[in-house]
Amino acid sequence: MKIKIFAGLAGLFLLAQLVRPAKNDATGPGPNDMAKRFQVPVAVGQVLARACYDCHSNRTAYPWYAEVQPVAWWIGRHVSEGKRHLDFTQFAAYSDKRVAEKLKEIREEVTAGEMPLASYTWLHPQAKLTPEEVKLVADWAGRLEAGLPAH
Repeated sequence: MKIKIFAGLAGLFLLAQLVRPAKNDATGPGPNDMAKRFQVPVAVGQVLARACYDCHSNRTAYPWYAEVQPVAWWIGRHVSEGKRHLDFTQFAAYSDKRVAEKLKEIREEVTAGEMPLASYTWLHPQAKLTPEEVKLVADWAGRLEAGLPAH
């Protein structure tokens, strides 16, 4: 009986490997990339690419374990959710009001240590922000927000 249950579970696991979510891995910036509309200093861009772009852009760098189901489904859902909240590859298409809201959220989330998520930095320790990087990103977002038209 235990062998049948194990064989059934193993079969389901193998079948699950055939169902693959679409990858979120564009090769470069698109027409609505943040840098097309706003100045992104090199240092800020490097921090965003290292700590934010996997979940908040069309440029997700997939680890090896993203090839195994159900992990790939979980990662796909996580990336979709992240992009729904903030998508740097669509940022230039946002209205001024939405840009202001997102810049404020970036400042608040980074300063509070809410972003990047602890569950992400646990597996990607290079994404942890130093206090200097937090200040760099928060100050940059604040300057951009201050330069926007009143809404």
